[in-house]
Amino acid sequence: MLNLEIARIFYEMADILELLNTPWKPRAYRKAAKALETLEISVEEIYEKRGLRGLEEIPGIGERLAKKIEQYIKTRRITEYESLKKKIPAGLAELMEIESIGPKKAVVLWKKLGITNLEQLKSALDRHEISKLRGFGPKSEENILKGLELYRQRHARFLLSEVLPISKTIIAYLKTKVPEIEQISEAGSVRRRKETVGDLDILVTVKSPDAAEKVMSVFTTMPYVQRVLAKGPTKSIVVLKNDLQADVRVVEQNCFGAALQYFTGSKEHNIELRKIAVEKGYKLSEYGLFERKTEKFVAGKTEKEIYKKLGFDYIPPELRENSGELEAAKAHTLPNLVQVTDIKGDLHVHTNWSDGSNTIEEMVAAAQSMGYQYVCISDHSRTRAIAHGLSIDRLLEQIKEIKKVQKKFKNIKIFAGSEVDILADGSLDFPDEILKKLDIVIASVHTGWKMPKQKMTARIIRALENPYVDILGHPTGRVLQRREPYEVDLEQIFKVAAEKGKILEIDAFPDRLDLKDTDVRRAIESGVMISIDSDAHATNQLSVMDYGVATARRGWAEPKNIVNCYSLKDLPKFFKKIKLD
Repeated sequence: MLNLEIARIFYEMADILELLNTPWKPRAYRKAAKALETLEISVEEIYEKRGLRGLEEIPGIGERLAKKIEQYIKTRRITEYESLKKKIPAGLAELMEIESIGPKKAVVLWKKLGITNLEQLKSALDRHEISKLRGFGPKSEENILKGLELYRQRHARFLLSEVLPISKTIIAYLKTKVPEIEQISEAGSVRRRKETVGDLDILVTVKSPDAAEKVMSVFTTMPYVQRVLAKGPTKSIVVLKNDLQADVRVVEQNCFGAALQYFTGSKEHNIELRKIAVEKGYKLSEYGLFERKTEKFVAGKTEKEIYKKLGFDYIPPELRENSGELEAAKAHTLPNLVQVTDIKGDLHVHTNWSDGSNTIEEMVAAAQSMGYQYVCISDHSRTRAIAHGLSIDRLLEQIKEIKKVQKKFKNIKIFAGSEVDILADGSLDFPDEILKKLDIVIASVHTGWKMPKQKMTARIIRALENPYVDILGHPTGRVLQRREPYEVDLEQIFKVAAEKGKILEIDAFPDRLDLKDTDVRRAIESGVMISIDSDAHATNQLSVMDYGVATARRGWAEPKNIVNCYSLKDLPKFFKKIKLD
């Protein structure tokens, strides 16, 4: 969890530096923060084993930033951060977390209206003072109001990627400290792998009643706890240092399955399941399945036996949203959901040729270590100047470099690709004579998100009609809790993609997960193939594939629906330009 604490500080330092009009440094801090967010090993553990050198080897972290991490590990503070905070009014950096408020607008709001916090911002919006400022106007005011609402939403809920590692850490900690634990599992929306999470629920069974008290004691005194809200003999509630509420419950072994089913949810799924139980003469609760007339215990030790007794196949947690899963489970037609182990390669990764942290060789080696059969290098195209997009000459040079690197790797195929910008009129950032030289072309929208729905739809359709485009990258452009999806007619996009044989992406990066779960299901039902890609910008980010797979599972996706679940030899079926030796 220390990784997330330091990442938060680096993000705030980037915001303050931007407010102070400092060049290049904000980008470096954000890149480092993103690397820390997706790092699977604690920086404390890395420092313990390898010292400062180990920290410097983290992608995106150089000597200067490594020393700041070292200082935080030792003192729980960063001197430069404390110094930076004194240079601007408290709360001003927070304004920049609102979509539509960049550093320039934040400074104008501060100097013209004296706005230095969110309460003052809301008050100015209510009085329509902002629309009167030069360079703002009514539309700008409306966008800021929407951004404020998004900000409040994200502070009420956490990204799955923020909570899942914490859940695993706490579960591992409890198992180590309390060897009497027999079964332990997360529940709630974390277990269903929802993209955002309100709180964390953990269920436990123990070998003896005395051990329950030990679980409560260890849980409430964990080093991650900010404050204890409640402590009882079998249930405790704490607030963690990142403000996430976490609950732990010790339940009887014979009702662990019933409790897990109940606390996993969703609420809508459970209501429907309890209704069916009543119709069959049972009563279902977190304590088990009982005969209504006799109160006799029927099932509850496992979830599987509860579903079976009620006439259903076991339903994976990701599907429990009352969206047809009960009907499918009854008819034995539940999908054979995709798993992480089904993934054969990653078709969207970046290198230090554009805005990534690692070389082509390093990214390929990391992909190979994950057991992948193939990987596609897909750096940004030329108009993405902020991401150091490749010019035509540099792209051609990179293609040659990929061929050189391929000679060093016999067990993984390297594809030459590009994430090519879809320009405002739907044309692509590279001409066709360049696109046809690439094995795989990902077309993505990176600008003009506020375009009207009809125009955006036409823009994307024109790109999909290009014969050299293979994949539509992050198809709705959303950034979770920060930027809403752009307006687009997805039904039209699905129709054209199916007709043209184009693939739609699930961008697995944790703050994107785009396509979202319900759209994935609609796309598959429309006959569209899906690719699940990490969009990794560093070697340690390849593992975010797990979040993309979770989204695909929530979208009822099977391996047959996912192009990168197919072996290397099968890829030419989906990518016309791929020629295998």
